[in-house]
Amino acid sequence: MIKPGGAVCNLDCAYCYYLHKKELFRQPASARMSDDVLEALTRQYIEGNENDSVVFSWQGGEPTLLGLEFFEKALSFQKKYNFAGKNVENTLQTNGALITDEWAAFLKRRNFLVGLSVDGPEDLHDIYRKDKNGNPSFARVMEGHGHLRRHGVPFTVLTTINRRNTQKPLEVYRFLTQELGADYIQFNPCVEPVYYRSRPGDDGAVVTEWSVDPLDWGTFLCAVFDEWLKKDLGRVLVNWFETAVAQTMNLPAQICLTGEICGKGVAVEHTGDVFSCDHYVYPEYCLGNIKTRDLTHMVFSERQQAFGFRKRNSLPQYCLNCPHGTLCWGQCPRHRFVKSPDGEPGLNYLCPGLKNFYAHAKPAIREIAARCIES
Repeated sequence: MIKPGGAVCNLDCAYCYYLHKKELFRQPASARMSDDVLEALTRQYIEGNENDSVVFSWQGGEPTLLGLEFFEKALSFQKKYNFAGKNVENTLQTNGALITDEWAAFLKRRNFLVGLSVDGPEDLHDIYRKDKNGNPSFARVMEGHGHLRRHGVPFTVLTTINRRNTQKPLEVYRFLTQELGADYIQFNPCVEPVYYRSRPGDDGAVVTEWSVDPLDWGTFLCAVFDEWLKKDLGRVLVNWFETAVAQTMNLPAQICLTGEICGKGVAVEHTGDVFSCDHYVYPEYCLGNIKTRDLTHMVFSERQQAFGFRKRNSLPQYCLNCPHGTLCWGQCPRHRFVKSPDGEPGLNYLCPGLKNFYAHAKPAIREIAARCIES
């Protein structure tokens, strides 16, 4: 995941886990990946990738702040170093507020896949997704979405599920599918620990007030799953459901949260610094800089492999005994900050809701997987 502008963003979403990186690393408001870093990254990533397809994932902050010229240059470097004639693809995760007709035309012409961040209809989206002046962002996001649709730019939707929109699962899901026309949806549960202040809103809470409640998260997934199963199976892809089917078929997890190990999604900051994961962009997780160390060596280093296997090897016994263990794998290690019923540390904060969801959905998931295998 490439962060060409660091944590710089035009919005100031309350729950954003990346904005504070500006202060942590003293990033200037004009943070920008230099040409030499961009070129080195491009060359190393293409050369070190053994697959026939290479995907450059541009994220932020807000990557569109860098302008079209930056991405034209990025594409020129991709062409320059693609000696083997690989299929090079680009994805762009954006809040959509800066997408103009010109941007949409470029994204279509250059075959980008766009990830659009939308948290539901206006009243839900604007609760936490505001700009630097506290103004709502929904109208601008929808304008950007309109440009994407008019130019036929393929897009997915990334929806952060927080304490408020988790209360209206069908309203959120129907808006994304029926109003936005999304056929691929990524639900990302918002969990931000406050060390240590039980549930969001309580006096003794361990998470911020916008973090999703574990049981509400399970209820949300169950409600959306039933709607999806009834109306959209085979038409709309939902990340949590698709990966559960794949894993039931003994295929690899499709999202890192549900994988047995992690560590394959390193983050490259605008400076060229490489981190173990974009949720672990802290000095102690820096693997080096691509100007002085080869990207491939960093990604396959013993240190990074240890980081990835730690996800599986640090599971509490409660998870190892769980009937849903091979669908969950304890989820993201950054959410493992509560204790299991027997007092062992390292349980995922969302565990109660996840168990409810898997128990509810597993019969249908097994049936879908069996039909896939038969076909």
